[in-house]
Amino acid sequence: MTPATDTSGTAGTPILSLEGIGKTYGAVRALSGVSFDVRAGETLAICGDNGAGKSTLIRIVSGAQTPSEGTIRLAGAPVTFASPADALSQGVATIYQDLALAPTMTIAQNVFLGSELTTRVMGVPLLAKRRMRREAAEHLSRLRLAVPDMNRHVSDLSGGQRQAVAIARALRWQARIVIMDEPTAALGVRETRLVLNLIKEIASQGITVILISHNMADVIEVAERAVILKGGRKVRDTALAGWTADDLSHVIMGHEAA
Repeated sequence: MTPATDTSGTAGTPILSLEGIGKTYGAVRALSGVSFDVRAGETLAICGDNGAGKSTLIRIVSGAQTPSEGTIRLAGAPVTFASPADALSQGVATIYQDLALAPTMTIAQNVFLGSELTTRVMGVPLLAKRRMRREAAEHLSRLRLAVPDMNRHVSDLSGGQRQAVAIARALRWQARIVIMDEPTAALGVRETRLVLNLIKEIASQGITVILISHNMADVIEVAERAVILKGGRKVRDTALAGWTADDLSHVIMGHEAA
């Protein structure tokens, strides 16, 4: 039987609140009146079938698009994201399926991509390569992942290790919220296990994770709650304790389990 526990709010001020978010593209309404809260350190799954509005919602939260209506609040304060870089500067990092890594560059270079550290030698700015290697290793150590050589090229890493580099880059930006879009897609069993452990680790450090995944087993393992979208509307906001992957799949497809 599908558990019926629903939760619309959490104690204290949520780290992220969406209030009446809507998005239209001309005559097409992609989202309508979507509202929910997420607390610090929580892992929230955004679920729904194809066309449910998940991608549009994530583009709005990540700063890639602006909502047609509604309000986004960070720690209770209303915010407007002008771009993904603006969202990142305010603590919201998005890791897409392609990871946006530079495979021919080193781990350290990728962690600091776009925010390289410099030092001055006789007035000339030079890359602080040693410091970047040291700090990149520190960020990866927070994930309990042993990658001893920060000079390794990303192209030499496994899929799970690449996810770790992308997460380390988010940590370098002091992200309070990490959005992960299909993080285990196309990964094998071992690499999937690594990524799920990474999600649990960053959540344990008080970082909020918003997970988009078609793998219901992954969602059930790491997420505490799920917001389920259908036709651009939120149809359910529920705690996942006691749920199975089949329960969640039935609700997403519009069929409550018997």
